[in-house]
Amino acid sequence: MENLKASIFRKEHFNAAHRLHSDKLSEDENKKVFGKCNNAYYHGHNYDLMVKVTGEIDPITGYVIDTKWLKDIIQIHVIEKLDHKNLNEQVEEFKHLNPTVENIARVIYDQLLPHLPNVESLKIILYETERNYVEYPS
Repeated sequence: MENLKASIFRKEHFNAAHRLHSDKLSEDENKKVFGKCNNAYYHGHNYDLMVKVTGEIDPITGYVIDTKWLKDIIQIHVIEKLDHKNLNEQVEEFKHLNPTVENIARVIYDQLLPHLPNVESLKIILYETERNYVEYPS
C-alpha cells in the first residue's frame, strides 16, 4: 500500500487583549495607522485558532497525529500562554513585537513547530474577528 497523506485540523479558542503600537512611529502616526486598535488602555478579541497538521498516515495507527496529543500540545504551548492575557504586557514574545494577528499567528507557529517533529507541514489559521483572519505561513 502506498503512503497516503492527510491533514488534521484542531480548533481552539482563546481571549486576549492587546494594543497595536509601534515604537518606530510617532503617537500621531500610531493613531493614524492603527486607529482604535492603538487605544492606550488596550482592547480584546475572542480568537478562534485552527491548527492544520499535514503528514503521512501511519500504516499501523492510521493517524497523521494523535489528536489528543495535538490538543495537549496546543493547550500547553498556546492556550495557557495567551488565554486571558494582555499580550503586550504579559507575553514575552510581544514585549518588542507588535501583537498584530499576523504576528500572533507567527508566534503560535514558532511555539508549536518544535513539538511536531514528524509532521510534513504546519499551518496556523487565526481568526481575530469573524471576518478577519490570517493564515501562516501562507
